[in-house]
Amino acid sequence: MTSKLLLMLLLGFVSCSKSGSNIDIAKQYYSVLNNSNYSEAKRILEDSILTTEIAYKKVFLKTDYIEFLKWDAVFKPKYEVSNMEENHGTVKAIVSKIDKRVLFLHESPIIYKQIIQFKEDKIYSVETPEYINFNDTIFSRNRKKLLGWIKKNHPELDGFIHDQTKVGALNYLKAINLYSDAH
Repeated sequence: MTSKLLLMLLLGFVSCSKSGSNIDIAKQYYSVLNNSNYSEAKRILEDSILTTEIAYKKVFLKTDYIEFLKWDAVFKPKYEVSNMEENHGTVKAIVSKIDKRVLFLHESPIIYKQIIQFKEDKIYSVETPEYINFNDTIFSRNRKKLLGWIKKNHPELDGFIHDQTKVGALNYLKAINLYSDAH
């Protein structure tokens, strides 16, 4: 009788345990980024998400973060994770990102470390504490050229750089294409 009770308790415990590891959720997150799967994003994100990029911090409501993901998706990003490990419930990854915006501004993939934290099987924090490959000189030079040229030749698009909505991203992409076609 005791072994049956122990077996029932063990089965109950296993069925109540986490459905997947945080590594699995992190992999789903990068899949969301690569495939613009917003319904999956809703499932794996907490109601608010803290993002940190070096010292810059911002808290997004889930709906606002998904809007930001839609902005990112316009540029057709490709995220590649070269290393991912979990330690005490936190996932650390090394990520390479390339897309039309990054290729224009940086001229090569941006590579960075990322730390993802979880609460009840959902992501509540995405931190980028360090860039491994980011050339600020190239990025700033190309952004300055683009902004100056747009201001002079297509002032109707001026301000796109600060608009992190899907419409802003479409204007950003249009600005890049107009600049590229002219040069």
